Amino acid sequence: MELIDFLRQTQVEVQETDVPYPELGFAEVVMQHMCDIGMTFEPVVCHYEGKFGNANLRISGYAISEECDQIDLFVSLYAGVNDIVSVPDSDTKNAADQCLRFLTKCAEGKLLSTMDQSTDAYGLALTIQECYPNLDQIRIYVLTDRQAKAKIFKAREVSSKTIKLEVMDIERLYRHWSEGKPRDEITVNFTEISGSSLPCVYVPATLANYDCIFTVFPAETLYFVYEKYGARLLEANVRSFLSATGKVNKGIRETLKEAPEKFMAYNNGIVVIADEVRMANTSEGGPGLAWMKGMQIVNGGQTTASIYFTKKKNSEINLRNVRVPVKVLVLKSDDSEREEELISDISKYANSQNAVKQADLSANKPFHVAIEKLSTTVFCPDGTGRWFYERATGSYNTMLAREGKTPATLKKLKDSIPNARKISKTDLAKYLNSWSQKPHIVALGSQKNFTAIMEEINSGNVTAEIDTAYYKRMIAKAIVFKATNKLVRPMFQAFQGNVATYLVSVLASQLGDRFDLEKVWQQQDLSLKLKQQLTVWAKEVHSVLHKTSNGRMISEWAKKAECWEQVMETSYSEPMAGIPEIK
Repeated sequence: MELIDFLRQTQVEVQETDVPYPELGFAEVVMQHMCDIGMTFEPVVCHYEGKFGNANLRISGYAISEECDQIDLFVSLYAGVNDIVSVPDSDTKNAADQCLRFLTKCAEGKLLSTMDQSTDAYGLALTIQECYPNLDQIRIYVLTDRQAKAKIFKAREVSSKTIKLEVMDIERLYRHWSEGKPRDEITVNFTEISGSSLPCVYVPATLANYDCIFTVFPAETLYFVYEKYGARLLEANVRSFLSATGKVNKGIRETLKEAPEKFMAYNNGIVVIADEVRMANTSEGGPGLAWMKGMQIVNGGQTTASIYFTKKKNSEINLRNVRVPVKVLVLKSDDSEREEELISDISKYANSQNAVKQADLSANKPFHVAIEKLSTTVFCPDGTGRWFYERATGSYNTMLAREGKTPATLKKLKDSIPNARKISKTDLAKYLNSWSQKPHIVALGSQKNFTAIMEEINSGNVTAEIDTAYYKRMIAKAIVFKATNKLVRPMFQAFQGNVATYLVSVLASQLGDRFDLEKVWQQQDLSLKLKQQLTVWAKEVHSVLHKTSNGRMISEWAKKAECWEQVMETSYSEPMAGIPEIK
C-alpha cells in the first residue's frame, strides 16, 4: 500500500467515525492510533473554538497521564483530501499557535469565565488551570491529512513550562503503518548522547535470526531516551503505564537515592530489541555500540520508568555513577509475523518477575489466536461478508495491501470486509466489558481495560468454549456497541464515549438473558424499535451521569465503581413493546 492508498483508507475510517464534524473524526482516528503505539495517553475528543480578545483559540482533543503530570493537546487541520497535497508550514504553525493560546489562557485562569460549563472543554480548562503548576511535560500536536514539510517547531515557554510543538501529518502516520511497528521513528545516537560509543560485546547470529550485543547503558542516557520517547520504548505487547509503587520499583528508588554506585550489582538489567545498529570504536579503541534504530524495551520497563520518574521527582539524585546492564537483540527476520512471535516469546520469558506483564503478553495467547482463526472462517448471514479480528496491530491494512493487488480485488476485499467490520484487541475488550456491565473499567482507557480482560482470561474465568456460537455472540456484542455509539454521537456535545459505554451496560442490565444476541447476529444491526429505546435510555443515562458527578469531569467520574453503582440504582423507562431483540 502506497501513501496515496493509505490516505484514502484513512479517509474511509474518518467517514465511519460518525462524529458530527469530519475534522474531529480525523482527530479521533489519529489520536487513537498514537495511543495504540504508545505516543500518547488515552485520548478524548474535545472540540473548542473561540476568541479571547482578538486571538483565536482552538482545540480538537487532549490526553492526560494518570498522575496529571503530563498532558498532550491536539488540534485538527483537516482538508478531507483524497490526493497527496502539501500544507504550508504557516498553516500548521498557526494551528499550533491557536492551541497554544488555549493552553495559555487556561493556565492563566482567564478562560473559564467565558466558557459554557456544560461542555467537556470547560472541564479540560479547569483541569489545566488546577494541574498546570505540577505538569512535567506538555506537548501540542497538529494533526493533518496533508503533507507537512516541518514536523517539529521550536518549543515555547509558558509560565516557566516548556511546550513542545509537533505535527503528525499523513506522511508521518503512514511511516508508522508501513513499517508495521511503532518503533520505526525511534533512533538513538549514543555517540551524541553519551559522548562516545558504548563498550560492548557483539555476538553475530549463527543459526538464530538475531545478533546479540551485551553492553551497559549510563542511567543518564536511559533517562534522556525515556524523556524523549516515553512509553513508545515499551514493546507493544507489554505496553502499560507502569506504577512506581510496587516492591521492585521501591527497591530501585531506594538504591538510586542511597547507593547509586551499587545499582548495576543489584539490578538484573534490561532487554532491548532493535531493527538496526551501527558499531564504532570507543574512545579506548575497543568495540562500541554507536547508534540504534527501532529501540524497544521488552524487559526492564519498570527499571527504565522508575529511573526516569525517581530523578524527575527528586532532582538532587545524581545518575552520573548509575549503570544499567543491557542485552540488545538485533532482529534479522524478514517475516513480520515470525518477528512479532519472537518478540512476544522474548517478552514472555524475560518478564518472569512480574505477573502483570504476563497478562499483557497477549497477541499470541490462545484466546486471540482462536478468535482470529474464527474470523477467517465464519461468514456473515449473507454468506459473502466477514468480520476482521486485528490480532496484530496494522494487520487489516497489511491484508489489504497483500491481497488487494488490483483495483478490482481491493474493491472486492473492502466490500466483503469493510473497515467498519474490523475489530482490534482493545476494541473487543471495550465491547465485552461494556456488555459485562463494567463500564467503569472501560472508562479507565483502552490499555487498562484490555489488561483487565486479559487478567480474567488468564485466570481461567472465561470458561466458554471459543467456538462458532461464542464468536457470533461476541460479534453481536460488537454490533450492539457500534450501533449504540453511532446513536449517541450526534445526541450530546460531550462525553459521548462514556454515555455509550454506560448505555450498553444499562441495556445488558435491563434486559439480561431476555436479549437475543443471535437475532442481532442474523440481522447484523439493531432493529429500529431497539434504536428508539436506546435513544430514550441514552438521555436518561446522560442525565444521571451529570447529576451524580457533582461538578467533576464526567470522563473522570465515569472511572469510579461508585458511578456505575449509582447509574445502576437509577430507575429507567420500561422497554417499549414489540422490540424484536427481546425474547
